[in-house]
Amino acid sequence: MGETTAAIARAKPEADFIAVEVHGPGVGSLLNRIAADGLANVRIIRHDAVEVLTRMIPDGALAAIHLFFPDPWPKKRHHKRRLVQAQFAALAARKLRPGGTLHAATDWPDYAEHMNSVFTQESLLESAKTGFIERSTTKFEMRGQRLGHPIRDLFFRRK
Repeated sequence: MGETTAAIARAKPEADFIAVEVHGPGVGSLLNRIAADGLANVRIIRHDAVEVLTRMIPDGALAAIHLFFPDPWPKKRHHKRRLVQAQFAALAARKLRPGGTLHAATDWPDYAEHMNSVFTQESLLESAKTGFIERSTTKFEMRGQRLGHPIRDLFFRRK
C-alpha cells in the first residue's frame, strides 16, 4: 500500500525510487502518500515487475531492489507462480550495480527458505548483513505478526 516506499523515500531524499506495483489500490495509496509528504523522489510504474526489469531498466542501473512480502502462493501446486525463482534472481542481479543490494522480506517460513536458496544459488549475488536502508513495518508484516508468522529479512549484495 506504499507505506514502506514512502518511508524509505522520506529517509533517503537524496536517492530516487521507482515503485513497481500491479495492485491499483496500492498505487493509489502510494500516490496519496507522495502528495501528502511532498515527495519528489518517487516514481510509480503500474505494471508487472519482471517486465519492468526486463524492458525498462538497464543492466547495472539499480543501487537496490526491495522485495517486501511478495505473494507467497502458499499452496504447493501454486509455487510455480511465486515471483522469486531462479530466472528472477538472475534478472534482479543483472539489474543491480556491483555492490548494489537486494532486500527481500516475507512472513512465510517456507517461502523465506525458498527465496534464500534461490538467491544463494545466483552466482552474481552474495549474502549480506544489511541492505540499502531499514524498512518500516508494512501492512503485510503486521498481518503476519497478528497470525504469529515469523518475519524474515534476507539481504544479498551484487558481486
